[in-house]
Amino acid sequence: MKSLKYILFACLITVLAVSCRKGLDPINYVAPGPDLEPPVVEITEPLDGKIVLSPDSVGVVTFKFSASDDIELKSVTVTLDGTELASYTTFTDYRRMAPNLVYNHLLDGDHILTVNAVDATDKSTTKTSNFKKVTAPPYDPMEGEVIYLPFDGTYLNYIGYTAAGVVGTPSFAPGKKNDAYAGATDAYVTYPSDGVIGDEFSFAFWMKINPTPVRAGVVVIGPPGTGTDAERKFGLRLFREGTATKQNVGLNVGIGTVDAWDNPFTTITVSEDWVHFALAISPNYVKIYVNGDTVKGLSLKTKIDWTGCTSISIASGQPTFTIWEHFSDLSLYDEMHFFKRTITAEDVKKLYNVKKK
Repeated sequence: MKSLKYILFACLITVLAVSCRKGLDPINYVAPGPDLEPPVVEITEPLDGKIVLSPDSVGVVTFKFSASDDIELKSVTVTLDGTELASYTTFTDYRRMAPNLVYNHLLDGDHILTVNAVDATDKSTTKTSNFKKVTAPPYDPMEGEVIYLPFDGTYLNYIGYTAAGVVGTPSFAPGKKNDAYAGATDAYVTYPSDGVIGDEFSFAFWMKINPTPVRAGVVVIGPPGTGTDAERKFGLRLFREGTATKQNVGLNVGIGTVDAWDNPFTTITVSEDWVHFALAISPNYVKIYVNGDTVKGLSLKTKIDWTGCTSISIASGQPTFTIWEHFSDLSLYDEMHFFKRTITAEDVKKLYNVKKK
């Protein structure tokens, strides 16, 4: 028995020695420093000043926020209009928490979301978000319409009331009708392309061009990658480029073996005017409309190849079309419609005239 103990002890010493040589030293306790800073609180949904839309008068909303401390969190409390919704006193990570808090009784009107965090030495930080809940107006989609983004203080698709993805920190501004999307550096909107793109596909929207920067992506549907020439053999890229006074708007599409160009299909004199664009895509042709009228067309040897094109980028070439610095667009966008069919000239006139001021 004594010999067995010696053998086990020798094995343990050997394992520890090997571990040290491999950089696997035992973890030593390190005492935390003094708690000098108050907690940091951030509310990411809903952002201050945002409108929360819901198809129901009593809506469901997910409050997204984070709280962190340099040493240790003691408590985090969430209130809505002065009524406590949740209180957290235990944390998986004692320095940070970022929950999604679902609230399913949100009524129309103005609201104040408050998040208060207290650290282990009783220093506290409070952040608030003032927002409005609005019941979304009913929308009757056109034939084949699958996405309608009015950008009325929200990135919600009014067909199905699903939210578009948002990258960066864009905002809203007075639009062609109500509010509009206002672009920002390194910002854009994304939406899944599944169920939208196909052999027949169309989209239409209003745009007020901001020529700074002088080039940008407008609507881009491409495969993920680094923006090489080969990747332009798939998907679609609508873009602008030019000067501070004149902007060329162009189109590039991929048909599998090669890509095809119509650049520019129009040149816009920069002004305060809104411009309406529409693209109607069929297996062998792309019709392009500006302000309700056909301006040009692009014949295709074969249909657009959508291989690997899983998402739609709006107001940027990122992340799939950056080879010539067609990055984020600071222009205004409004009343954006996507169709899983080839829209007609009559459809385009309807979209243009209904929204025209």
